[in-house]
Amino acid sequence: MSLLPLIRFGTSTWTYEGWQGQVYKKPYAKSVFARECLGEYCQYQYQNEPLFRTVGNDSTFYRPPTTNQLLRYLTQIPEDFEMCFKVWEEITIPRFASHVRYGGKAGQPNPRFLDAKLFNEMVLTPYREAKFEAHAGPFLFEFQRHDRSPNEFYSRLDGFFRQLPKDFSYAVEIRNPGLIGPEYQKILEHHGVAHVYNHWSYMPSLAEQHTRMGRFTAPFTVLRLLTPLKISYEAAKKRSEPYTKIVGELPEMRRETVELVRKAVVENRRAYVLVNNRSEGNAPLTVQALTEMLPKE
Repeated sequence: MSLLPLIRFGTSTWTYEGWQGQVYKKPYAKSVFARECLGEYCQYQYQNEPLFRTVGNDSTFYRPPTTNQLLRYLTQIPEDFEMCFKVWEEITIPRFASHVRYGGKAGQPNPRFLDAKLFNEMVLTPYREAKFEAHAGPFLFEFQRHDRSPNEFYSRLDGFFRQLPKDFSYAVEIRNPGLIGPEYQKILEHHGVAHVYNHWSYMPSLAEQHTRMGRFTAPFTVLRLLTPLKISYEAAKKRSEPYTKIVGELPEMRRETVELVRKAVVENRRAYVLVNNRSEGNAPLTVQALTEMLPKE
């Protein structure tokens, strides 16, 4: 798989017990499975090659990792492996949802939305303390659907990235289709930030997103294959559980993923492809299928 130096495939997270017998062959006590299975995930092979050279960490959306947590990851991952961490929601949510887990903040504006000082102090500090820089893939800023005007969002985004250090990589995932356009593209390109091509319920297709972007905006690109289009998260979850097999192939998603990856490689850009179980039912099998569609020479 000679393309692999520029392409990193992985899954949206790695702690699925439904993959036991597939990715995970070792016996794990239920109490330690999530903490100890990362090493075996990294060793999983397909056609005598390691299949996963990256992984998404979704848990860091809810709280930044601690230095000790990152040090524990370092004991399990190989030298040439990168993790793509979601950024803490305190930085990416303009208004807290009316959800019990937000307590008294539920339904309220978030005063720390796109707070660069908070990001530098609370998010990046543990990575520096753990000396994790060489294993940090792009930080994923997931902006869920919101009611901020495009101009306000663009202005805040531009001001935020002006204040971030340049020794880490960043990527922006948006769920408001109307935000994808020339102004958004210009801001990301100016700061060397990637757009996350996300195959998600209510977004345009991957190809349409690239048409609207016009071109890649960073030395790397990120694709996240999350759910089928025009299907809610809840329906996709119900369709896919318990994540042990492909429940429905998405040929257009696969084809457009491979086309975008090949375009990136032709331009000598790195490509990170993160696959969620809820797209087709079993992320490792989807990754295997995508590698089969790429030329080996």
